[in-house]
Amino acid sequence: MYDGKFYDAGAYKASPVPMALESDTVYEGLKTGAPQGLFTVEGARRVPAGWIGEGQWQAAGSTPPKKPAAPAKPPEEKTDRPPVLRHARPGSPKPAEPFPSPKEPTPTPAPAAQTSTTPPPEQDDTDRPVLRRGKPGPEKKEPRPTRTETPVAAKKDNSDKMQTMLAISDDDGPEPRPYKFQMKPEEEQTFRKKMLALAADEVRARDRQLAEEESKSSAEGKKSPRTAKAAAKPPAPILDDVQLKVFDLTNANEPVLVLTATARMPNREIQYYVAVVGHEDVYGEVHKAFANTSDSLHLDVLPRLELVDAVDADGDARGELLFRRVSDAGSTYDLYRVIGDKLYALYQGTPQ
Repeated sequence: MYDGKFYDAGAYKASPVPMALESDTVYEGLKTGAPQGLFTVEGARRVPAGWIGEGQWQAAGSTPPKKPAAPAKPPEEKTDRPPVLRHARPGSPKPAEPFPSPKEPTPTPAPAAQTSTTPPPEQDDTDRPVLRRGKPGPEKKEPRPTRTETPVAAKKDNSDKMQTMLAISDDDGPEPRPYKFQMKPEEEQTFRKKMLALAADEVRARDRQLAEEESKSSAEGKKSPRTAKAAAKPPAPILDDVQLKVFDLTNANEPVLVLTATARMPNREIQYYVAVVGHEDVYGEVHKAFANTSDSLHLDVLPRLELVDAVDADGDARGELLFRRVSDAGSTYDLYRVIGDKLYALYQGTPQ
């Protein structure tokens, strides 16, 4: 944010790496406003969608990695000793490291595969070094030391997908606070039922619009059987991948509900994408504040929205809603502020 307006961080002071991805920059990852850990940028690279930063992630509450201890220095009285050259005696194997004390030799039988192929040295020079040849014996596999590792479980419930967390690029950002609305299970079920009803209405409206466009492209003055049936009794859409998030953005115990889902109509192959934002008034009624409905055939002109999370992007102690906008041209991000029953766009990016 600069002078009260938001700009694309990928183009901010880039030379060529954006300032937001400079090395040693530390970000605090947030999820629904709660800190999740620290991310330290170690490098940046260019991708078709823009710039991404790579680095180290340290989860909240975890022990920071310890630096390797420096090797211990030998005692000072041993550092000035001259090196000692030791010779192998005839018929004896090469001594193992460290060299045994001359007073207490530790003889080890030589492997059969390392028997010398050269004539034995003369007996009058017992201190003469011996060069041994031949193929080395079979290597003895030593058991590896055991170590404790954290196992990573492979889950089949799609919980192993990449997680997206928010972070604020500011040297003096706002104090993080949780935006999750505290509610009872029965309250959540009530919210879910009301939001599903709003989403179903949006899908029906989009399907009816497409049916009207199809009828106009057909023969003049004739209605297709599907259009007549839809006008008689609109079918109920089938909603899949339903995700409901309830936030308290102003810390005033006023729930803001966001539901995203995919949908399809019976006997129709078009895939619909719906996102609905609702706001509850003082009487417990949920009103639609914003809705976006697209379909798989028109993503080039009508992108779909995916909720990312809530975040205080401008430091005014209230949360905003961040969406990912996906179209045939690519993806970008939109930032909205909720005021009453309205959503106001603070920033809408351009797909790259």
